[in-house]
Amino acid sequence: MRVACVQMRSGVRIADNMETVDALVRQAAEQGAKYVQTPEMTGILQKSRRKLFEEISPEEEDPLVKLAGELAAELGVFLHIGSHAIRLSDEKAANRCFVFDPSGKLIQRYDKIHMFDVDLDNGESWRESKVYLPGEASHTISVDGCKVGLAICYDVRFPHLFREQALTGAQVLTCPAAFTRQTGRAHWHTLLKARAIENGAYMIAAAQGGDHEDGRETYGHSLIINPWGEIIAENNSEDPGVIVADIEPEQSRIARQKIPNLANSRSFVFESAE
Repeated sequence: MRVACVQMRSGVRIADNMETVDALVRQAAEQGAKYVQTPEMTGILQKSRRKLFEEISPEEEDPLVKLAGELAAELGVFLHIGSHAIRLSDEKAANRCFVFDPSGKLIQRYDKIHMFDVDLDNGESWRESKVYLPGEASHTISVDGCKVGLAICYDVRFPHLFREQALTGAQVLTCPAAFTRQTGRAHWHTLLKARAIENGAYMIAAAQGGDHEDGRETYGHSLIINPWGEIIAENNSEDPGVIVADIEPEQSRIARQKIPNLANSRSFVFESAE
């Protein structure tokens, strides 16, 4: 199966970002991709809470959700919108992913579970929980018989989420993201390779990259990694574009056979010395 990551530099207007989605998803389909993933916050990157809520809509009214279903059907692809801000109320939004099948049917949603509430060394401070309502459920989907786990960005720092998906049979893990430039340079490749290796699964991670209209700086470097931890496709920049790779779900079984850590895992009791 050929898969693709769409790397973006989303701005503050959903309509403009939709034009980019349309162009790059078509480019991925032209290269033969049957599964196409876009990054976290595909539809809008907006630091201002007030301006964000002026732009976003409930799911049933959202133009990007409508476009994604139409594109999936027209191009005959599984289209995974890595995430988009969806208005839940006047006070809260969801950081929500959407997956559409080749008929254009919405087959799964996933709301980001782990909120990026951090203070970085360079002075950046983020409090996603002030805007977004955390999700409570993990999900997998079937893409032409291949089991795919869903996650978003900061989730990658919580290995148990991906372990549970792998234990249910996920051969492919995903982590569309808008990683900051600072944390991306330090941890992006390491974290994604680790999640692939420890679970014997492919990792597909479409990214935001570059200097955004709202002042945000993201790392880019969209990645596709095989179950042995090898990078098989990468956007070696912060620039928008498409990467593709051919994956073989059977490689997940082979990796887990070589290193059967999922099968060898044991429960234990923690005893503190205090």
